[in-house]
Amino acid sequence: MNEQRPIILSIAIILVGLIIVARLFSIQVLDDSFLKRAERNAIQRVVDHPYRGLVYDRTGKILVYNNPIFDLMVIPREFTVKDTARFCEIFQISKEHLIENYTAARKYSSVKPSPLVKQISTTDFARIQDYLIDYPGLFVMTRSVRSYPQPAAANALGYIGEISARQLERDTLKYYRQGDFVGLSGIEGYYENTLRGVKGVKYKMVNVRGVDKGPFKSGEYDTASVAGHNITSTIDLALQEYGELLMAGKRGSVVAIEPKTGEILAMISAPTYDPNLLTGAKFGSNYLLLNRDDSKPLFNRPIMAMYPPGSIFKVVQSLIGLQMGVLNPNTTLSCNRSLVACHNHPNPVNLFGAIKYSCNPYYHQAYRMMINREVSRNTFKDTEIGLNEWREKVMKFGLGGPLGIDLFNEKGGSIPSSKLYDRVYGPNRWKYSTIYSLSIGQGEMLVTPLQMANLAAIFANKGYYYTPHLIKAIDGDPTKIDIKYRTKIEVGVDSHHFDMVQDAMAEAIYGTAARAAIKDITVAGKTGTAQNPQGEDHSVFVAFAPKEDPKIAIAVYVENAGWGGRAAASTASLMIEKYIRGYITREALEEYVLVGKFM
Repeated sequence: MNEQRPIILSIAIILVGLIIVARLFSIQVLDDSFLKRAERNAIQRVVDHPYRGLVYDRTGKILVYNNPIFDLMVIPREFTVKDTARFCEIFQISKEHLIENYTAARKYSSVKPSPLVKQISTTDFARIQDYLIDYPGLFVMTRSVRSYPQPAAANALGYIGEISARQLERDTLKYYRQGDFVGLSGIEGYYENTLRGVKGVKYKMVNVRGVDKGPFKSGEYDTASVAGHNITSTIDLALQEYGELLMAGKRGSVVAIEPKTGEILAMISAPTYDPNLLTGAKFGSNYLLLNRDDSKPLFNRPIMAMYPPGSIFKVVQSLIGLQMGVLNPNTTLSCNRSLVACHNHPNPVNLFGAIKYSCNPYYHQAYRMMINREVSRNTFKDTEIGLNEWREKVMKFGLGGPLGIDLFNEKGGSIPSSKLYDRVYGPNRWKYSTIYSLSIGQGEMLVTPLQMANLAAIFANKGYYYTPHLIKAIDGDPTKIDIKYRTKIEVGVDSHHFDMVQDAMAEAIYGTAARAAIKDITVAGKTGTAQNPQGEDHSVFVAFAPKEDPKIAIAVYVENAGWGGRAAASTASLMIEKYIRGYITREALEEYVLVGKFM
């Protein structure tokens, strides 16, 4: 037995040796995970952030460009500060902020860089750069933020900001990392994937103290960033700026559209704000101030505010009645003020006169003729059937749901259905007398300013529209925009019905909106005064011009400004002249709008 012990021991040693050799072979030859871990400890991965695409107006003027900013990065193991007060003074950071960020950096990694001070402006960087050599472990990483040469179109352009935790969770492609900037609203948000570009990566060798030792494998695995695509917007900067000037000090909206294409020429939300406020290091504090402002400058009224359309809707009623065969140009009805209030005008009137003079009783009676057509012996059921059929026709005009503009958070307004009245009053417990206010664009009906401008485009085009949009081309190529913005949408009304309606709208300018008349330019329009239970009525006006070959369709809402023929019509008329002529000939009217004393 004693003689066998050396043999057994030798065998055991050989087996252990073989196992160790096999394991080493596996680790060093077959399994490269340990090599990769070692390389990760020695290689620093630096993301090369791309420049976002630029945004231009329709004439080639720059609306949004990139401005360099700097993040002060820290490698905790190398960083030392002898005089904390002086450091905080130089870098304009509080002691609490310094401790908080440095602690977070150490928690993340003692040898990898983390941001210590974010979004340093070029001015501040020029001031601090000579001090960087005094503080080991600090270096600067260059990034970019958006900048706006003109403080215009803020609600349309939108803004970018640091990505949120919720957005990171939704990023299934894992493109973003904490601290990245992303489009949060407007064009910046909707076209984020187009504007953001493609990130690049650089790999640097570092020693155990994190000191840069040059590129890894001579940059073999580095990839260059690719700048985002440039966007040409449909906005006409000169018209946009003029509209914002006219709406200064007021609340409301202006939307102007090129009828033949659906391209939005101007989209004004009043009050607005300077988009430069939401850039750089003061984004957070400025956003809070704007968000708390009672006038709601961040609220994008053209696509989010909803109002009763008022008398403007009478044009839609006229067209639906003509298409149904219930009305014709010679249909004459009395201005019976026992039905609903009206103003002085010739009596009775035909359909042309009803549009021209905006006769409320006419549309009260005409709407009853559309709704109650005795298709059922049950009066309640007859009204229900008529309302639902009428609603389908109205919704073809782009009402009752979002149009599909290239902006997030668009509201769709409301065109009430029988289900709404069943819910409120109960089935078979309502009839025409319950809903007659819809005949003149009041009651439960709501629209957005964008939808009203689109109606003006429909009237101009004699029965069709293109989905309103804010993008004209990507990298100069108009075919790269979404096909839905190049697709004609018919509203289901024969084009010949629009001839008389256009003539009546042109005559209406001299009846209810004389301020909208422009010498040598035929304007076709319709005023409205949208009722407001919370205060003074809203002034509303839609128009297109020139009537013979429309170049612009426009809708103006001025909140709490009363009659549509004053504030809204005057503003729209000036905008039309500015776009078609390029200059204003009616200085007195311009002064009237700028002063804003409409009541």
